Amino acid sequence: MSDVRRISIFGATGSVGQATADVVLHNRKSFDVQVVTANSNVDALAELAVKLGAKYAVIGQEEHYKALQNVLLGTGIHVSAGAAALIEAATVPCDVVMAAIVGMAGLPPLMKSVEQGCCVAIANKEPLVAAGTHLMEAANASGAKILPVDSEHNAVFQVFDDQQKKTIERIILTASGGPFRERLEDELEDITPAQAVAHPNWSMGAKISVDSATLMNKALEVIEAHYLFDVPANQIDVVIHPQSLIHSMVEYCDGSILSQMGAPDMRTPIAYCLGWPSRMPTSGQKLSLNERISMEFYPADLQRFRALQMAYDCLDAGQERCGVFNAANEIAVQAFLEERIGFNDILRVNAYVLENCEKFSIKTLADVVNMDNTVRTFTSAYIDNIRQNSKKVYAS
Repeated sequence: MSDVRRISIFGATGSVGQATADVVLHNRKSFDVQVVTANSNVDALAELAVKLGAKYAVIGQEEHYKALQNVLLGTGIHVSAGAAALIEAATVPCDVVMAAIVGMAGLPPLMKSVEQGCCVAIANKEPLVAAGTHLMEAANASGAKILPVDSEHNAVFQVFDDQQKKTIERIILTASGGPFRERLEDELEDITPAQAVAHPNWSMGAKISVDSATLMNKALEVIEAHYLFDVPANQIDVVIHPQSLIHSMVEYCDGSILSQMGAPDMRTPIAYCLGWPSRMPTSGQKLSLNERISMEFYPADLQRFRALQMAYDCLDAGQERCGVFNAANEIAVQAFLEERIGFNDILRVNAYVLENCEKFSIKTLADVVNMDNTVRTFTSAYIDNIRQNSKKVYAS
């Protein structure tokens, strides 16, 4: 690999995509940008494409094709649109791909990128949760290197000694606990979307911020860690660490616990992935040890943080239930953001769907997509039904 890395950024206008662009611009001579994509934000995508000198710009929603084409007219940037165009863009030769499309919409181009055999930095946890087995098998077949962007998994990746895997006792994922960690469940009934997206430490998108508030984010990360590091669920623990300075830990058989710490800034794990196996500078926040720092750790109560228990139950049940869990949660969170259900209803919807949705046979990627679509329809219908009947959303 040359000193200049060819990079594509899928989901370039989201929070992770923009942070990735910042890292690239800070190390401009180290990157040759190939592809940038977005779902619908034409102006932001066009601006990034020009600023980064991208060769291709792809908009997910086809109705925005003409608008993007007009904005980029005369720039020499090739414009395309639609789901098929996103998959085609994943075949453009690259050294590293940033996979940051939120939700399951990112699975097809992500899988295509993995099949190309390059380094793939995964920021969208949902495909790993729903199709972790398939993604890791594809990576093993193609020789692709999967690099986790999530701060917690990135931290584990940095201190996980794959050569001495048998000596690893457990992975310890840290969680801030979200903005409501000290409130009781009955105090959360009237939480608004605006309150839920206001994370105390991290700057994130709306969906992941809500997931952090319910601890669903950490629940999905437990599942993600299982597939990324091939570690059994009973060797993955979660601790509450409100300061978000230690991002995760690995405990070894001799009692040593190795951790990665730093300021809560996504540019740090992003830069680690883009530069791997080397490191590169960022314009991100640095952690100062020249002033007094307090750090607290609390056990994660699985009865209080019910999303975590759901995650362990899903792993016990297998990949299929993990996919159901993910799809149900995406629909429930969207319904909450649209103020169609309450905050506490998110977990109630998830519990109901896990218990009542049909079982699926998952053998191919097409099976994953079919399962995902079916669960979304089932979950949406359930939410519509309880709204029409003006009932609280309680699992049976």
